Amino acid sequence: MRVAYIAAGAAGMYCGTCIHDNTLAAALRRQGVDVALIPTYTPLRTDEEGVALNRVFYGGINVYLQQKWSLFRHTPRAVDRLLDSPHLLGSLGRFSASTSAADLGALTVSVLQGEEGRQHKELERLVAWLKSDFKPDVVHLTNAMFAGMGHRLKQALSVPVFCGLQGEDIFLEQLIEPFRTQARDILRQRAADIDAFIAPCAYYQHHMADFMQCDPERIRVVPLGLNLDGHGKAPARADRPRSIGYLARICPEKGFHLLVDAFKILKDQSDFADLRLEAAGYLGPRDRSYYAAQERKIRSWDLSATFAYRGEVDREQKIQFLSNLDIFSMPTTYAEPKGLSILEALANGTPVVQPNHGTFPDLIAATGGGLLFRPHCTEALAENLARLLRDPSLCQQLGRSGQKAVHANYHDDATAQATYNIYQQYANV
Repeated sequence: MRVAYIAAGAAGMYCGTCIHDNTLAAALRRQGVDVALIPTYTPLRTDEEGVALNRVFYGGINVYLQQKWSLFRHTPRAVDRLLDSPHLLGSLGRFSASTSAADLGALTVSVLQGEEGRQHKELERLVAWLKSDFKPDVVHLTNAMFAGMGHRLKQALSVPVFCGLQGEDIFLEQLIEPFRTQARDILRQRAADIDAFIAPCAYYQHHMADFMQCDPERIRVVPLGLNLDGHGKAPARADRPRSIGYLARICPEKGFHLLVDAFKILKDQSDFADLRLEAAGYLGPRDRSYYAAQERKIRSWDLSATFAYRGEVDREQKIQFLSNLDIFSMPTTYAEPKGLSILEALANGTPVVQPNHGTFPDLIAATGGGLLFRPHCTEALAENLARLLRDPSLCQQLGRSGQKAVHANYHDDATAQATYNIYQQYANV
């Protein structure tokens, strides 16, 4: 079977979706599937060995220019190729920080319109390459923002088209009007062109069925899986102080500020004098003022000596970071559909404390690897962190349970096999 897996780059940052797409494509290849992992917008950046093509379709700069000026919808391929150079695309993260909310909304609507949108030239280039060069048996779109491609792909290739669901509603709800309503309506129309959607959990299956107004039976559930090489093997330092940790993009929606405030509540209690807060993850231009505000709070509380921000971490650093924590928390303010970092923490024997929404209740129930607290409640978060810190045996028990469950059930080969089984149900191979 030949699978064209169309992924979206994240402008040079480590991105959970990029890591998931690369991990899944690599696992499918090990199982004998011929997968072309096709980057769009920017090259993919992953903390594992990359398996993506060394070219980019829907280059981010071309996509933006075609949205803004009609001239670029008719430029020759030689010009487009220059604009798709890795150096220019690598600067897209800095460029995107200055993109207005209106521009982002209009661009989202246009891409969702597919062959009727302003990026139709990019879609035709992708279709031509797939038809003449790769000739896939199935096409897998990384997320529903690409659902607009479905009609043209099916028309040109006569193959089934699948689409992952990875948090699109969260993005769409942040658009300004009228683009939010336009994008949602177009997505609901274009969902009919997709043979089956693939969601990471039952919560998101039902949530997106309602959001897209489609039959839940068209959305299949395949849990996330990790490349477990190295996870659970990094030795923790025996002489370290106790620590709670955070690994995610530094931004309000991931709830970093909630963990900072919970840390202050804990530090006000005499038995947590040695406690440290460790944080790591991408910090983009848009969120630097947010992070600075959290740093100012920590300084004002005279807690700077017990806080460290480690920046972005590669795979080896990530595993070591997670292994050296007593407890992990990513207290998202929204209902998270994936929770990849939760699985990574549990894979290294580190228990988690998570808000009781999104995928987290199911993950905690399935792994036995942590505790849940009332969403948005700093006091409840601190209370659960304190409970584990004061009960080392419970902390270790949850960590061991979570680690065993993740290594048994949440690995990349299981995800690849479940995904392949869905392909087989639709593909004429």
